[in-house]
Amino acid sequence: MKLNKMFGQFPDQKRKAYFKTLHNYKDGQFQNLIPTPALLEGESMAKLLWEFFGKHADTTPTSPIPSIKTDLRQLESGKDILVWFGHSSYFIQLDGKRFLIDPVFSGNASPVFGSVKAFAGSNDYQASDMPDIDVLLISHDHWDHLDYGTIRLLKDKVKLVICGLGVAQHFIFWGWPEEKIVEKNWHESVDLSDNFQITLTPARHFSGRFLSRNISLWTSFVLQTPSKKLFLGGDSGYGPHFKDIGQQYGPFDLAILECGQYNERWPYIHSLPPEIIQEVEDLQAKAFMPVHHSKFKLAQHPWYEPLEQVSSLAEAASSPIVTPKIGEGVDLDSIKTQWPKWWR
Repeated sequence: MKLNKMFGQFPDQKRKAYFKTLHNYKDGQFQNLIPTPALLEGESMAKLLWEFFGKHADTTPTSPIPSIKTDLRQLESGKDILVWFGHSSYFIQLDGKRFLIDPVFSGNASPVFGSVKAFAGSNDYQASDMPDIDVLLISHDHWDHLDYGTIRLLKDKVKLVICGLGVAQHFIFWGWPEEKIVEKNWHESVDLSDNFQITLTPARHFSGRFLSRNISLWTSFVLQTPSKKLFLGGDSGYGPHFKDIGQQYGPFDLAILECGQYNERWPYIHSLPPEIIQEVEDLQAKAFMPVHHSKFKLAQHPWYEPLEQVSSLAEAASSPIVTPKIGEGVDLDSIKTQWPKWWR
């Protein structure tokens, strides 16, 4: 695998010319809806890195992450199910269509071999375990969401890719045919057959696979099917966009929200657990499932802290929460909100 291939490719001149006409693109970069510094005011990257590489308790599990192996290729076509693969990767079969979101199966979330390795037990699912996929959704191009090794192996299994503006360039560089890729801006929709619709919605984050940041768009998604409406949240700090999305597109049967890899020193680009509960209320979600945890160490908090904190907060707020093990099926026709606390 060539290292330069993994990095992908910058948007071409035709794309950049179009981006310049957009309200959320300025000075060669996509913009968040509100100011979003990478770090809290007064913090420095040098100080952050010094702390990051220090010792922190329980950031890595001492025993393998428990998981269940659901055979996705043998699912009944009429079964409505969600299966989480750890971190932000999950599969949805709903109303007869199959969706795959941000799959990362290569065992690491970095271009540096052997770094940011998946926790033991968290990487049992591989591209070869996936059935044919109707739609592959990519929320943004960070390494822990867009994995070249995985994407390369999925090429012949996926009918259509939907992503934010600029992300398509990576796929084209990796040999995918342009007709299989749809890139959109926030609040633009893709109408699929049989009353399915996918709408891109704002997130508060950033993008980039090397030194150049924000040359492609980061996004969340609204998935409307004949029977359900789901919010598929990409990486995002808290902001007014959650309430706006709830008012414009809600209510939702289920919201999948990024909860993990946070730090009070970077509070604007990843949500802290108390903010997740507010997001559920803002989105008008009947239930929520926290993801972005239990596979990679990208922050200094204990690996189990996101689940422990957000489940306690959800219980206190009477907010229905879904916390399956990796690989454990979630029945989307009867969403269970009482789950064993497997991380303890």
